[in-house]
Amino acid sequence: METLFYFIGCLSIISALFVVLNRNPVYSAMMLVFCFFSLASIYVLLEAYFVAVLEIIVYAGAIMVLFLFVIMLINVGDEVKTSKYIHKEKAISFFLISIFSLNIFLLILWGTKELHQPSTISTVGSIAAIGNALFTKYMLPFEIASLLLLVALIGTVYLAKRSPK
Repeated sequence: METLFYFIGCLSIISALFVVLNRNPVYSAMMLVFCFFSLASIYVLLEAYFVAVLEIIVYAGAIMVLFLFVIMLINVGDEVKTSKYIHKEKAISFFLISIFSLNIFLLILWGTKELHQPSTISTVGSIAAIGNALFTKYMLPFEIASLLLLVALIGTVYLAKRSPK
């Protein structure tokens, strides 16, 4: 089970790197969908089934459809390099990625057990735990977020229906 967890974790990291490093925005969006599915499978391995289903429905479904609509609407053409420091930016990002990868490799190599899931069954990702937290401790932020989304939806409809001048 641990080997499967590390394999899926490596797949999600590789797909996230392809999202960032790919020049074509449509391919980046498709790799982001693959990354969402790999994260959902990690949630399944951690026995958080409800969170895994929400990951697929909300992120891989709804959010990615919105991303693809935006990509199609802005009609992305050939990129123009706007920065004259593009080589330095690539070198810094490669350096940071290599340090991060080295740290992950050392954590796996030394076999530390501090990062692993305990053997007891946890109720962190269950429907009851999420509902209890959402409607007791986080009730006010949940309602504020829902009101902000409603205002954004009304503003979007208003801007879409407004006649062009």
